[in-house]
Amino acid sequence: MVIMRPLAVLRHDLPASLVVFLVAVPLSLGIALASGAPVAAGLVAAVVGGVVAGALGGSVLQVSGPAAGLTVVMAETIQTFGWAVTCAITVAAGALQILLGLSRIARAALAISPAIVHGMLAGIGVTIVLGQLHVILGGKAQSSAVENIAELPGQIVAHHDSATLIGLLTIAILLLWPKLPAAVRKVPGPLAAIAAATVVSVLAGMTLPRVELPGDLLDIHLVPQLPDGGWDGFALAVVTIALIAGVESLLSAVAVDRLHTGPRANLNRELVGQGAANMLSGAVGGLPVTGVIVRSSTNVAAGAKTRASAVLHGVWVLLFVVLLAGLIQSIPLAALAGLLVHVGAKLVDPGHMRTVLAHGDLPVYLLTLGGVVVFDLLTGVLAGIGLALVLMLRRTLWSGIHVENEGDAWRVVVEGVLTFLSVPRLSKVLGAIPAGVAVRLELVVDYLDHAAFESLTTWQQAHERAGGTVDVDEVGHPWFGEGKAGRPTRSRLAASRAVPRWLAPWSEWQAVEGIPAQQTRNGATEFHRRAAPLLRDTLSGLADGQRPRTLFITCGDSRIVPNLITTSGPGDLFTIRNIGNLVPPGQADPSMNASIEYAVGVLGVEEIVVCGHSGCGAMAALADGPPAGPLAVWLRHAEPSAHRTGSATLDGGVPDREGDRLALHNVLQQLEHLREYPSVAAAEAAGKVQLTGMYFAVGTAQVYLFDGAERTFRPAGAPVVVRGA
Repeated sequence: MVIMRPLAVLRHDLPASLVVFLVAVPLSLGIALASGAPVAAGLVAAVVGGVVAGALGGSVLQVSGPAAGLTVVMAETIQTFGWAVTCAITVAAGALQILLGLSRIARAALAISPAIVHGMLAGIGVTIVLGQLHVILGGKAQSSAVENIAELPGQIVAHHDSATLIGLLTIAILLLWPKLPAAVRKVPGPLAAIAAATVVSVLAGMTLPRVELPGDLLDIHLVPQLPDGGWDGFALAVVTIALIAGVESLLSAVAVDRLHTGPRANLNRELVGQGAANMLSGAVGGLPVTGVIVRSSTNVAAGAKTRASAVLHGVWVLLFVVLLAGLIQSIPLAALAGLLVHVGAKLVDPGHMRTVLAHGDLPVYLLTLGGVVVFDLLTGVLAGIGLALVLMLRRTLWSGIHVENEGDAWRVVVEGVLTFLSVPRLSKVLGAIPAGVAVRLELVVDYLDHAAFESLTTWQQAHERAGGTVDVDEVGHPWFGEGKAGRPTRSRLAASRAVPRWLAPWSEWQAVEGIPAQQTRNGATEFHRRAAPLLRDTLSGLADGQRPRTLFITCGDSRIVPNLITTSGPGDLFTIRNIGNLVPPGQADPSMNASIEYAVGVLGVEEIVVCGHSGCGAMAALADGPPAGPLAVWLRHAEPSAHRTGSATLDGGVPDREGDRLALHNVLQQLEHLREYPSVAAAEAAGKVQLTGMYFAVGTAQVYLFDGAERTFRPAGAPVVVRGA
């Protein structure tokens, strides 16, 4: 159902429909002539495409009608079957399009690369410009872009008549129109340009080609006929026209979506709407209907807002051609050519070229553009899709393989996807390593297939037989290790999710046994190899000083990693760690006192966080009574926490273990101790620093933040409760 808002129709869609109508009439006539069909068949398709596809289709601003992309196919079909059978083919093609739309496969068009869509638009734009330049220069457009290019130099140096003046006048008005006052620009530029050029040509009495309409325009006495035989060819023609028209319509709809910011196209509905239009068009003697990017882009550029513009344009084609054929016949073809040159040039958007270049898809863009210009729309799109698939496979199956000589040892790093396609290069790199040396093979791969596994295994065995050693280090899922264990991982879906090394403990990724110093050395080596190159630019900016925003006070427990649970990095946290995350009251500890004064007074931190955690050994010792010694002396600073009354809760619930309950109280108590520090009290009173209570549940990896309004620790990210809401 078409819902037309009156104001939108009058202000935007009515003028836009008139502009599109002016473009559609000559295009429809020309396509009919180029296809070898009755001239009226092009206008019938324009009317049906505008009204039916415009009302039923899924693209609000797409305009449908006969398309240049089908001229070659239609010419061959008409020559083979005759016009009456061709109409039946069009009806059957429309029915097939409806079935395809109902099967909901049309959204597959969204998988087409934007580089292909933009290349298609640019190719159509170049083709239009090349053809219409001949008309502006007083000549006639050739049958192909290549011929237009070949004939253009001669056309340029030839004698130019009044057609050139009218064409250039139209282009000049279109270029200057956006710079005119807003009141003037309420009239669409294309409409103003065509009207002005027509008036000038008539008043000046110019003799030049104008729009021609046959006298018996709608005198159609045709009924679609089925062929007497040759059903295989009939079926092939039905499928061919349905697919080409469907693909062109869907690509046009996707392209139109990129030209405006309104509602996105429903591609399945669009295909159904196109099918319905084709069934009716074929039934009443019209050409096949598709979404046409030239009319659609003109529709958008003219300011259309709803589908009413497309529907009205079809109505104008019917009424104006029948009732006001003389007025239409006053329009110079050169003026329409100037309009089309302007529209075509705008389809070649330098911004799109810069975007696809930045994403590495410029070859796809250029191949699609070239294919559309040199051959036809379908060939160009298929060529672009083919190249995009090749580039996708190359990127997906890319393997980074490089080798480094580290003294007497060698280091080989393999990254990406390691498949049979990478085996030749892998064998070449491994074959260059001298026999008998120690090799560290680092595999940072997303997938490893059987061919690559066999290549690595064979080389490892040969190298070790020659007296060398191979230390295989897999970062991520153990593809190679699982294969050697006789249980190869067969797909990425079956691969385990590996924790990145800088987040996982040594025990999860380091198989070397030894004293802790060796673990530290290996970890430092890992940092040097992998993390340091990523952090070097960040750390270079921090080399001359620090400006942390947060003072983070937490326990010395090895399970608490402040930067991990706060998603922060170098330079973000000024961290103080001690047993039990304590802030001795009354500034009793010189070290803590100095750290807080430095963080608040010198560094100017904006937040102070006290972070406790579940399973805290200090809180458990405080609850049970600590053993005599230094721990008991230190935990005297936590005794106020043990004497707090009331309940400290996690999201309204009380923890089961006494130590965890005490840990919650302890966080709140240490916040109170912080407020006894003069620098903290002054900064908080001035609104320069905020105090935050935090609790980390180790077993569930859940961070809780203290909600002062609700007096409970709430999960980080939970919705904020607003009192009175």
